[in-house]
Amino acid sequence: MKLQHVWATLIVTGLGLLAGVACSRKHADAGHQEEAPPPVVLTSASVMAVPTTQAYVCRLQSRRHIEIRALNEGYLEEIPVQEGQAVRAGERLFDLYPVLYRTKLEAEKAELRLAEINLQNTEKLAGRGFVSAPELARATAERDRAKAKVDRATAEAGFTRIFAPFDGIVGRQLMQHGSLIEAGDTLTTLSDNAVMWAYFNVPEADYLRFKSLQGASNAGSPRSLDLSGATVQLRLANGQIFDKNAATTLTIESEFNRETGNIEFRADFPNPDGLLRHGQTGTLLINQRLSGALVIPQQATFEVLDRRYVFVVDEKAVAHQREINIARELEDIFVIKSGLKTGEKFVLEGVRQVRDGKHLEHTEMRAAQDAVKNLKFKAE
Repeated sequence: MKLQHVWATLIVTGLGLLAGVACSRKHADAGHQEEAPPPVVLTSASVMAVPTTQAYVCRLQSRRHIEIRALNEGYLEEIPVQEGQAVRAGERLFDLYPVLYRTKLEAEKAELRLAEINLQNTEKLAGRGFVSAPELARATAERDRAKAKVDRATAEAGFTRIFAPFDGIVGRQLMQHGSLIEAGDTLTTLSDNAVMWAYFNVPEADYLRFKSLQGASNAGSPRSLDLSGATVQLRLANGQIFDKNAATTLTIESEFNRETGNIEFRADFPNPDGLLRHGQTGTLLINQRLSGALVIPQQATFEVLDRRYVFVVDEKAVAHQREINIARELEDIFVIKSGLKTGEKFVLEGVRQVRDGKHLEHTEMRAAQDAVKNLKFKAE
């Protein structure tokens, strides 16, 4: 009986061990099933209107920025304006010591009176036949020469007072009161900031793209470009956007720079509040909308040796590596130029699990609009 009890105990223990092993295998299989890779998510390219922004570093220049120079020499007697002051056209800016020029003018006027008296006497004598015609002509010429000298002296006396030729802002005063001025010395600058010119360099590829855009027109002048439907903005050094947009008609220089391969554009910004100044810098933004653009998320692509690829999936669920060409790169999407067609499926999520020529067994399809709607980039 004891032997039978021992055998029964061994049999029960063995059955318990077998049950434990079977249970462990079940748990192991269940854990292995939980670690199975997630399905590969597929989608297709979206066709939508894409707002794009092209940024260019620019420098600002007043539409009229001139140097105020002295036409005469003399001592700087008075400066009735201050640096940075807004002045009106015709307002007095500088006065030179005028005594010498006024004295010269009075002397030339006296010479003119003598020449006129001499001409009158010569004409009377010529009328009586005592003076020949050449003598009369000589007296007339002397009178004309004296008159010309008076006109010149009058102009020189007038140059001792310098006036603003247009409305603007006075720049730095390079000469101070009492300075001895030579003819041609620069006294200050004057800037008309009512309209500011923003100059920026455009690469040849962008130049050709602007020219080919629908709505770009050269009507009126071959040196201008009309970007209908676009907005041209200016981002200032503090990151803020200037509150006035430029006109969409941009001026183009006549030739490319051979060293840089760029051509210079100019945008005109109204500046009624005078915030912008000559010599200021900023970033010019050209905002456009691309209609019917083919768009894919950047996460669906991968790069090999500076070339961009996606995995296109055919009807048999086989993935094929294909190169794509990018027309525009935005924050988290690409606008496709070539390499992908509307309706073609490609791998959106799980790119690392896929190899060229691999058959995809577990896939999930996501609508094209859903693939881009949760991205930071917002398209319509």
